[in-house]
Amino acid sequence: MRLALRVQPGARRTALVARLASGEWKVAVAVPPVDGRANDAVVELVSDLLGVKRRQVTLVRGASARSKVVEVEGMSAEAAEQRLEEALAAEGAKGDAGDADDE
Repeated sequence: MRLALRVQPGARRTALVARLASGEWKVAVAVPPVDGRANDAVVELVSDLLGVKRRQVTLVRGASARSKVVEVEGMSAEAAEQRLEEALAAEGAKGDAGDADDE
């Protein structure tokens, strides 16, 4: 199963950010795009979000671009979409709670 991602390297934090109109998932990684470190962070983030081992996630396209495609072994597209939607909703809930604390 393959996922299309739009990556923002050098962000303040590493997280799933949004689902774009193009169908890509926007992710932010805190590390800069130097020596493949941002790509490694993307693979690690996707494996964490989907609950799979890191070796099950492979970058197949976009090694030097912001638009990337990763392949995830051992998971259906439907299961991956559901987990990412749940993670995005949870991330949004964290952001809402954080805003309330700041007021």
